[in-house]
Amino acid sequence: MQAFFVTGTDTDVGKTVISAGLMLALTQHGHSVIGHKPISAGCELVIEDEEAGLRNEDALTLMAQASVQLPYEWVNPIAFAQPIAPHIAADLAHHAINTAVLDEALARLQQVDADVLLVEGAGGWALPIGEGQLLSSWVAKHQLPVVIVVAMRLGCLNHALLTYQAVKASGCDVLGWVANDFCDQPFAQENINTLKSMLDAPCLGVVGKVSSAEDVAAQLDVRGLV
Repeated sequence: MQAFFVTGTDTDVGKTVISAGLMLALTQHGHSVIGHKPISAGCELVIEDEEAGLRNEDALTLMAQASVQLPYEWVNPIAFAQPIAPHIAADLAHHAINTAVLDEALARLQQVDADVLLVEGAGGWALPIGEGQLLSSWVAKHQLPVVIVVAMRLGCLNHALLTYQAVKASGCDVLGWVANDFCDQPFAQENINTLKSMLDAPCLGVVGKVSSAEDVAAQLDVRGLV
């Protein structure tokens, strides 16, 4: 199984939209794909089969694009109700984020009969998860290659270059990056051209304003991911 991690240059850059498109594009190329949202913050309490549980929209989106249907808890093992930084949500919930839980969840998913495992992060690359730890350290521990989602807005060059440098410094490979051009930012194409010349990783696509995973998938080139 090929696994990779999707990160963003910030929060609200469209990681989930791009992740869903990547999953669909890989499926269209004949690969079976599953998704993973290790940590989520911003969930609704849902009652299913007389049992209550937290459900996150991003995780549900990944599940909708998966080739194999898995229990929600496998896809999103750590979930918090409040839409705030996960380590703060964990403190408020009196429930520390245990990286051993993340290790076990990843190992379980890597045993699933699928070709590709897409792991979507939360926030940006340097996401605190409590006790001085970052989620990026967990990604580096497992040596997951990374796809970076870049929101084409003011400051994107600095954010993209710093994210790329931090990923490489962690020891992880950068498989590529996606320009998410949904912000109506002037000179977006010039910024994209600059990043193409400065990032030593392929641009997997330029995604404009979209309404569906099908729209995203049509604008992505995933041939180098597997």
